[in-house]
Amino acid sequence: MATEAQSVGEVPARDSRPSDAICNFVICNDSSLRGQPIIFNPDFFVEKLRHEKPEVFTELVVSNITRLIDLPGTELAQLMGEVDLKLPGGAGPASGFFRSLMSLKRKEKGVVFGSPLTEEGIAQIYQLIEYLHKNLRVEGLFRVPGNSVRQQILRDALNNGTDIDLESGEFHSNDVATLLKMFLGELPEPLLTHKHFHAHLKIADLMQFDDKGNKTNVPDKERQIEALQLLFLILPPPNRNLLKLLLDLLYQTAKKQDKNKMSAYNLALMFAPHVLWPKNVTANDLQENITKLNNGMAFMIKHSQKLFKAPVYIRECARLHYLGSRTQASKDDLDLIASCPTKSFQRAKSQKRNWVDSCSHQEETQQRTEEALRELFQHVHNMPESAKKKQLIRQRKVLGNQMMSEKKNKYPTPESVAIGELKRASKENMNLLFSGSPAVTMTPTRLKWSEGKKEGKKGFL
Repeated sequence: MATEAQSVGEVPARDSRPSDAICNFVICNDSSLRGQPIIFNPDFFVEKLRHEKPEVFTELVVSNITRLIDLPGTELAQLMGEVDLKLPGGAGPASGFFRSLMSLKRKEKGVVFGSPLTEEGIAQIYQLIEYLHKNLRVEGLFRVPGNSVRQQILRDALNNGTDIDLESGEFHSNDVATLLKMFLGELPEPLLTHKHFHAHLKIADLMQFDDKGNKTNVPDKERQIEALQLLFLILPPPNRNLLKLLLDLLYQTAKKQDKNKMSAYNLALMFAPHVLWPKNVTANDLQENITKLNNGMAFMIKHSQKLFKAPVYIRECARLHYLGSRTQASKDDLDLIASCPTKSFQRAKSQKRNWVDSCSHQEETQQRTEEALRELFQHVHNMPESAKKKQLIRQRKVLGNQMMSEKKNKYPTPESVAIGELKRASKENMNLLFSGSPAVTMTPTRLKWSEGKKEGKKGFL
């Protein structure tokens, strides 16, 4: 039988063919592995949707990005790659013709440094990252420059595709760290790409609101993390792969700051120009945006372990796109589904309409019954005091309680139905069934619908 298993933390081999996939999946037909635990990638359907239907995937992600941050027409067009980046200082990225010409020349020489990012290039550079993970305690790592002669030897070896023995003692950690920064600095565009520049500036402006709906100066970390998760989903796969490797390295470096004296902010100062700053610009061109970019880089380092997971509603949309809903959807779930352009979402909305129509018919019948009983009870109330009247009043109370109980049971709300279904489904959550064909049962996510306090926007938290 076939099952999907995630290759966790896998780095592409240097002799492997290029791959667009962020996570690799293995088809396993070995029956001897049936009793073994299986790692299921929660982003499996997200990746499947990205590769099989990129336009649907991009529309879904971008629509949620614009829900979180305000991107005017030009900035949105830049994010979509429809127009080139324009900076206040008049500077901008190199022209397309010049960039393509230089890229062609570098490719002819088989050069890694200065070439567009590829999986093969990442595999070469990973030798540096792997070595640095073992030497995080070196004081001033990434700040103290290495030896230029040794760096040139390393650079030539990487450009030639040579395996390097960094454990031989010939090279120092500062040589390797400086060369990694040099590689990033010579990329044709920043690691987070020119297209995403303005979006990252807007993420830095996401602040919390007070009880009166006024914007405060306190960063809204949850929304910032969510926005970064979405932006990272639409990065080119090589950029996203290297970004994950880099941020994980910097996160581990910052955890050793008591030894290496390099905090997350100190590391951000070293890497923001290569990860976020547009090419061919100076600090004067960026002006007041430098602080935002440096703080944004430090934020990504501190929260790197959360940024490469798709938001839960993106996972649910992707899952529903392929599997359809397996349980009765709640109103909040249906509101989410309405924003996802798939047939399964339309079926869910049709089910909701049928449920509403059925309830409406039953409620009309119930209303007529209640009106008749009210007339009868009024007649009893007008009767003269007697034992018969007291008996009828007691019967009225009992009948009224029965009707309320029946009404509650007959007309459950969509929310109560969803909660019941979720409780029943929780026992089957994430089980892989070995009975002829693979089956994955996942508990649908309950999403909260909130009123955005800024510009009247609505969104999922």
